[in-house]
Amino acid sequence: MSGLWKLLPTIVSQMRPPKPKFSTTQIPDLTGRIFIVTGGNTGVGYETAKALLEHNGTVYLACRNKDKAHAAISRLKEATTKVAIFLELDLGSLASVRRAAQEFLSLEKELHVLFNNAGVMFPPIGQLTSDGYDLQLGTNVLGHFYLTQLLMPALKAGKLTSPDGYARIVTVSSSGSYFYGINWDTFVDGPKRRRMGTKNLYFQSKLANVVVARQYFERYTDDGIISIACNPGNLKSDLYRHVPGWLFYIIDVALLYPPPLGALTQLWAGVMPETIEHNGKFLIPWARVGRTRNEAYDLEIGKRLWSWLQAQVDEFERTT
Repeated sequence: MSGLWKLLPTIVSQMRPPKPKFSTTQIPDLTGRIFIVTGGNTGVGYETAKALLEHNGTVYLACRNKDKAHAAISRLKEATTKVAIFLELDLGSLASVRRAAQEFLSLEKELHVLFNNAGVMFPPIGQLTSDGYDLQLGTNVLGHFYLTQLLMPALKAGKLTSPDGYARIVTVSSSGSYFYGINWDTFVDGPKRRRMGTKNLYFQSKLANVVVARQYFERYTDDGIISIACNPGNLKSDLYRHVPGWLFYIIDVALLYPPPLGALTQLWAGVMPETIEHNGKFLIPWARVGRTRNEAYDLEIGKRLWSWLQAQVDEFERTT
């Protein structure tokens, strides 16, 4: 708790960030560059996809719900005249993740930027992934980890045709990464997980996002892969669907910003030349360099989490 108090000024400063110095008008032409945005049918993901399309990027919307994805694609076409491509993906199912990666790789040989943007927040404590993991850890962390591993060959190929010589992984965390550490006994269901509660499980998953992003930095920089994690800010989005209506109203009025502002930080990380210098770092609203909890930068924690995630993937592939 004492560590959290030390972080409080940092957390508060991100609730009311200064006016952004970066805007989508600064994005260069993205012709020939291929992007995946998980959860690109709504909120910050939608605004990210919109900006990429406006600058001639080829954009895959990796989403669970086909109808919602096609509705978003129609809105995007109306707004940009460009057509995004639907990629069916349920991050809460490792089988779905594998199918999505296989589908993408059957269509494209290169991937220039992977936006690991999708997430779930504060679901009922009884909800698990189809593979039996905590829903938030399984969706926000394990699903994205497996997807990224499967797409790594395309990312390594993408660096060869990228104008800056790098491919990028942008991992969307949140201010929740400040509020809780890693509780190793809560990744699957059990008494400890249930006692921890849905809010702390979410905070854990958001810190784990940064831990994994740091591991990409440690492991793949020499392969020409840039890895950046970010807090997009406190934003109006579907993530709050599990928050009671009265509480959401208070949060909305007091703390939340429009989704286009939230897209700025991950767009800056994903497409701007200067952010190559921020490989391995944690960005904060709006398009600034920051820092989260110390655990995110602990190599032993990073190696332990990576080993656990890899073991789950290996076991899934061995048995299916």
